[in-house]
Amino acid sequence: MTTLADPVPGGRPGDVERATALSGELAGRGVHGIVLAYVDTAGIARVKTVPTAKLASAAAWGVGMSPVFDTFLANDSIVTTDVLGSPDGDLRLYPDLDHLVELAGQPGWAWAPVDRITQEGERHPGCGRTFLRRTVREAAERHGVTFRAAIEIEWAVARPPGADGAFVPAVTGPAYGATRQVELSDCSADLLAALARQGVEVDQFHPEYAAGQFELSVAASDPVAAADRSVLVRQTIRAVAGRHGLAVSFAPAVQGQGVGNGGHVHLSAWRDGVNLHAGGDRRHGMRPEAESFVAGVLGRLPALTAVTVPSPAGYLRLRPSQWAGVFTAWGRETREAGLRVVTGTAGHRDEAANLEVKPVDLAANPYLALGCLIAAGLDGLESGALLPEEITGDPARLGAQEAAARGVRRLPVSLGEAVEEFRADGPLRAALGPVLADAVIAVRQGEIDAVAGLDDDQVAAAYRWKY
Repeated sequence: MTTLADPVPGGRPGDVERATALSGELAGRGVHGIVLAYVDTAGIARVKTVPTAKLASAAAWGVGMSPVFDTFLANDSIVTTDVLGSPDGDLRLYPDLDHLVELAGQPGWAWAPVDRITQEGERHPGCGRTFLRRTVREAAERHGVTFRAAIEIEWAVARPPGADGAFVPAVTGPAYGATRQVELSDCSADLLAALARQGVEVDQFHPEYAAGQFELSVAASDPVAAADRSVLVRQTIRAVAGRHGLAVSFAPAVQGQGVGNGGHVHLSAWRDGVNLHAGGDRRHGMRPEAESFVAGVLGRLPALTAVTVPSPAGYLRLRPSQWAGVFTAWGRETREAGLRVVTGTAGHRDEAANLEVKPVDLAANPYLALGCLIAAGLDGLESGALLPEEITGDPARLGAQEAAARGVRRLPVSLGEAVEEFRADGPLRAALGPVLADAVIAVRQGEIDAVAGLDDDQVAAAYRWKY
């Protein structure tokens, strides 16, 4: 007779005993259910939940979930590849107990990210979390390099939408204004308290530029934990706002015109505890490995947008002169360049120096986005790539001839263009593997087809409340 203590195909040794103890502790604190969370190819956070008493069973045998979600679109339509999108088969969701937290914004619930495992106990080739973990592990094994990452969270706060789904900002006041901070004061304080109780270290929280917009930055961590944290923070923001009678949108564009919501990625490479982005003899203190890493990301930036900006609505945000970083250019603290080299304040650079990747929004699956950015950077590191001349100011002001001479080009202006860049980038697709790469292409094409014929306002409306 098989028991919960027997070896399991997807879990780790000791997880069942640990989950048994955790479930008792959580139940004693009034936690009734566990949210098992992952993000699909379209960037939608999907969940299943189990009663707290079933946590040990989930750790032993996983929880069933169809692989069809790898090819779901944001509107819940389904596309197919040669191996994904059918009604056949099953996967098991295994909670990562190291990252299980009690949800302070949702009393009675806890949350855990999951790894998706086949019924035979193999890693599912379409699991973004597995892809990111593998990429990070290979970087350490092959190059002795580790990473620290953080994803900025921008969102719009609104009155609950009516039947028409319209966006009505819940606060007034100018960009970065004290008025807006005061208006959302109670909700914001509850949010900060909830995140603190969940062990999320917040660096900054402030009103942002667009109507009803706020931004929250968290401390850097290893890439898998950073992606997990991005999902958890958004779950918490949404829950706390709901308890205050508010709605939130993380969509890249809540309206057809104007500044949208980004999800900028901050990323730094380290070796033996030393930040490779500081203390070196290359430009702005970069060490050779850091420069080559940044150059690798820069060289693949057009193809990367198919992963980092995966929604048609994202291209309403990617417009020049709006600090969205829509050019293949880099510069120190230059917020109009696709890549911003952050040196940090003198005296703190060994810790703070990093690379900010700007053409990223929160429609992106954070595991795929971080994994692809790291893979692109490692390709540059392996080839010893060098950065071109840096830019200052707004690249949109460069004439066509000067831009061409400096290698500055506009990033894709549509998801269709991004997909074509991605199709042509063999190394990036190889890093993902054929199952994930084909899913990216199929889902992106499905999103393109879903909004065919819509104007900008209609595209924004179609995705406004999806993320």
